[in-house]
Amino acid sequence: MDINSGSMNELLKKTMEYRATDLHLCAGSKPLVRINSKLTSVEGTKKLTPGDIDKIILEYLDETKRTQLAENKVIDFSYSIPTLGRFRCNVYKQRGTYAIAVRALPLEIPAFDTLGLPDVIKGFTNKSKGLVLVAGATGSGKSTTLASLVNIINESYHYHVITIEDPLEYLHKHKKSMITQREIGEDAGSFASALRSALREDPDVIMVGEMRDMETVSIALSAAETGHLVLSTLHTIGAVKSIDRIIDSFPTNQQNQIRSQLATVLEGVVSQQLLPRRDGKGLIAASEVMVATPAVRNLIRESKYYQINNLIQSGFNDGMRSLERNLARLCIEGVIEEKEARLKTQDVQLFNRYMSMEKI
Repeated sequence: MDINSGSMNELLKKTMEYRATDLHLCAGSKPLVRINSKLTSVEGTKKLTPGDIDKIILEYLDETKRTQLAENKVIDFSYSIPTLGRFRCNVYKQRGTYAIAVRALPLEIPAFDTLGLPDVIKGFTNKSKGLVLVAGATGSGKSTTLASLVNIINESYHYHVITIEDPLEYLHKHKKSMITQREIGEDAGSFASALRSALREDPDVIMVGEMRDMETVSIALSAAETGHLVLSTLHTIGAVKSIDRIIDSFPTNQQNQIRSQLATVLEGVVSQQLLPRRDGKGLIAASEVMVATPAVRNLIRESKYYQINNLIQSGFNDGMRSLERNLARLCIEGVIEEKEARLKTQDVQLFNRYMSMEKI
């Protein structure tokens, strides 16, 4: 396949045909797609040259975005092909040439029940205020989980929902709720400024694509404290590390106040990872769920986060779900390979204990 003005669309079509999650374009390599977590070259393609990448950038970035790319050496943007899908694109500089990473996003928001996540997570949409966090590494499905939760709210309540994203990923239609979506760069200067202005726009629910800095975290906590439901993500793995990340983003002299505030507003943390299915048909989410019970809130206030994992292990009746329990269940049910589960587990001994149980 030769690179020309229309070939990027052809590559994206191939990406969707393969049910791949990502497309990578880099000089000196054939186009690569990620299928079931593994990179493989696109059939019928040749190695790309720096000129090939430059042609794509010239075709798909307007003058403003090309200027931003030249200044910052990296740019994020979203791109749509009617009837095919939406794509989150990142163009970046490497070894003096540009490369492109593209994440495929379906046009339709996946129904929550298709994600393989515990039903207790769906219950967070019934909250009228507070903070719900979805944590995980890049590419772990955080945006999809948040989009599905927003969709449940959209179908259930007469709310004003504001999403703040960089870039916009899933496009929400107005159903029972009115959904207004703001993209950083296009509609707002930063997450913090967009979040601050959102509080003057009569929202019921605010979805913040990522809590990147202290200012954004501070405003999000205040929004949750003043009667809004705030949904957001963190690039961490595990509920305890997520709490640590929030507290540590503030100076030492503010941390007591933030601990108290977080203990009051936090409703739950979902930490998730994606693993390849045993049958080779895509990926499945393995998750950890922490519900903010009175005991959890007390441990946050007292700065005893290390004890929260014990509550997660023993709090099944409160809606808690440990990662090890979830991984073991997926193994026992034959959904994933045990060797894949062992790569993701945080506590091998606990995983082994669950694997030896007849009923999980």
